Amino acid sequence: MDYTRLFQFDGDRVLVVGAGSGIGREAALALGAHGASVICADRDSTTAAETAAMIGGSATSTVLDVLDQDAVRAAADEYFDIAALVFTAATNVRKRIADYTMEEFDRVVSLNLKASFALIQAFAPKMAANGGGSIIGFASIRAFTVEPGQGAYAATKAGLVQLARTAAAEFGPSNVRVNVIAPGVVETPLTAQIKASPEWYNAYAEKGALGRWSTPDELAGAVVYLASRASTYVTGSVLMVDGGWTAVDGRFDPPSS
Repeated sequence: MDYTRLFQFDGDRVLVVGAGSGIGREAALALGAHGASVICADRDSTTAAETAAMIGGSATSTVLDVLDQDAVRAAADEYFDIAALVFTAATNVRKRIADYTMEEFDRVVSLNLKASFALIQAFAPKMAANGGGSIIGFASIRAFTVEPGQGAYAATKAGLVQLARTAAAEFGPSNVRVNVIAPGVVETPLTAQIKASPEWYNAYAEKGALGRWSTPDELAGAVVYLASRASTYVTGSVLMVDGGWTAVDGRFDPPSS
């Protein structure tokens, strides 16, 4: 085993869905930095192209709306030979259950869970036929720990965890690995509402062991690991990248004596 090659992709093609901004963009940049030939997919053609230009080399961009199942299937046909698929797209409507409309519920479920199902359903068999690969989705700490106003979002993220585990079981014999990363609080457009409230923002920062929020680039290493040869025996797993949020019980620090 040449351990110096564990995180080298040697030109392997990888597809990052949601590469136009936030975690998806940082994941694409990190994979490109390790030698992957990155396909930057986003529903926004401009931001996807910007990410590809930032990577340079063999990086390309494409438009993909994950809510369009025909487009997802067409992308799987076109990129049948990818070594890894990363998808980050998600949305949230922060309302208590009694205040939710069914339209809002459907919107959250469609992007967070149904689209994830469509991506796995389309790409996993292609990877299996091509000798294997790695599929990486993004769950959340909300798959495991909740608060008021996170009902639909938390349900979709918990659903994604179980979907990934099932896919890992079904496609594992064909050398397709399926894992999810569960971030804590990350400074992205999805959390702009929280950042705008100092009290809310600081309460979240204080919850984790590190006492701060993360930035999108701090998720990139987890993506590289799960896509790389360093994780060839890792599947059906949840990699917590939450600054200790789920490890720490409460914010009160008892006196030492």
